[in-house]
Amino acid sequence: MNDVSLRLTGITKSYNAGTAAAVDVLRGVDVSLTKGEVVALVAPSGAGKSTLLHIAGLLDTPDAGTVEIGGTDVTGAPDRRRTLVRRDEVGFVYQFHHLLPEFSAQENIVLPQLAAGVARRDADARAKELLGIVGIAARADHRPAALSGGEQQRVAFCRALANRPSVLLADEPTGNLDPATSDTVFDALMTLVRETGLSALIATHNMELAAKMDRQLRLDQGVLSPA
Repeated sequence: MNDVSLRLTGITKSYNAGTAAAVDVLRGVDVSLTKGEVVALVAPSGAGKSTLLHIAGLLDTPDAGTVEIGGTDVTGAPDRRRTLVRRDEVGFVYQFHHLLPEFSAQENIVLPQLAAGVARRDADARAKELLGIVGIAARADHRPAALSGGEQQRVAFCRALANRPSVLLADEPTGNLDPATSDTVFDALMTLVRETGLSALIATHNMELAAKMDRQLRLDQGVLSPA
């Protein structure tokens, strides 16, 4: 049985900044996440953490190296296959919630499930279950504008996990919140992750939050190492 949800091997990525020499953003990055593991990705601004997350989530392709999700190499998979893997196996959370303003909290969580072919009744039940886990079930019928920043981000977490992915990728998920709200929202995220048993790679500048995770990795000058 393969307990590795995500494995990146020898990932390199460079960008050519106009006429300047290519910038090596990632240089031979290796990382594996086992099922149920929560890993902090700590990096200074501009170090390439977003690039690494995008490659891990099949939103970008590496110059070299392989990306395996659930034990399957999907590095060079056709676009249709990559889209399906992203939909079914990967959840994304960003610093800003990006909720659809015209829909309620529950509807924002239902929609990605409907896109994946889930029946409406089951999608509603899943949305209510997730909102209950993060403690805002009573806000299910409210639109994003009627929710606080912390509530909006908790809905975004629920949306990311709606289709039961095996991997969660989060890029500064509490970076837009005040410290007290950040702690509350992060605790909700950890509860979701533990309840669902998926693997998570969470980029953060907050070392206190990073210390709450199973282990910490530092990305600096394109090289990934234990923090």
